[in-house]
Amino acid sequence: MNIKPMGAYLLFLFCMACNNQQTQNKETATEQTQNTLSEQEQKDGWKLLFNGKDLTGWHSYLEKEPGKAWKVDDGAIFLDKDSNSVYKDFADLTSDSEFENFDLKLEFKTDTCANSGVIFYVHEAPEYQNTWETGPEMQIDDVVCGPDHLSKMNRMGTLYDLYPVDSEYVGPSGKWYQYEIIANNGHLQLFQEGHKVVDATMWDQHWQDLINACKFKDMPNFGTFRKGHIAFQGTENGKIWFRNIRIKQL
Repeated sequence: MNIKPMGAYLLFLFCMACNNQQTQNKETATEQTQNTLSEQEQKDGWKLLFNGKDLTGWHSYLEKEPGKAWKVDDGAIFLDKDSNSVYKDFADLTSDSEFENFDLKLEFKTDTCANSGVIFYVHEAPEYQNTWETGPEMQIDDVVCGPDHLSKMNRMGTLYDLYPVDSEYVGPSGKWYQYEIIANNGHLQLFQEGHKVVDATMWDQHWQDLINACKFKDMPNFGTFRKGHIAFQGTENGKIWFRNIRIKQL
């Protein structure tokens, strides 16, 4: 088919407009499906831990309500800490509910050089001032310039200070990535973007030996609880967002 230059140009513009519209339609569809469960997911036992609108079901650790630095921004939990924030404002965001055997999936996005984590089996009691005194953490740390990104034991996806990761399946900040944590009768599996990065057994002698050899050795009840809260670490570096937080009890 012989198309004259002006006709070819108009055809190019038409194709570009179609592509842009398709992209917008996909983005709109994606936005509409955030923080929701399909009918099949509901039948399979999945439940949302975040409704996409407010912080119902969450509080800051050892507090009755979420700290004021924790907000909801465009369908995501957002830590909006600034130079005037005090610790109470960004204390770790903690689920009201406790979980024993579970499959947890979520998406997160970091700002440049941000550091945070997903902490589980948190035992909330006044004698423990921090979530990480009782609960293990799946680390979130910007792969480019996060404060722990050079440490194999503490970089993105590690079971912090206990199990290293050989590969990171996430990229730089500013994009959404998926984590999954499966804890079932002591069998712990951590996934980045669908790739298993940690496979561990909790509560046996090897588990205790790992604790005795790391920074948690002086915390006598760290990693011992078999039921507890989920918590998001209130980072002191950068900003972080969480969405599509869903859990299935096993």
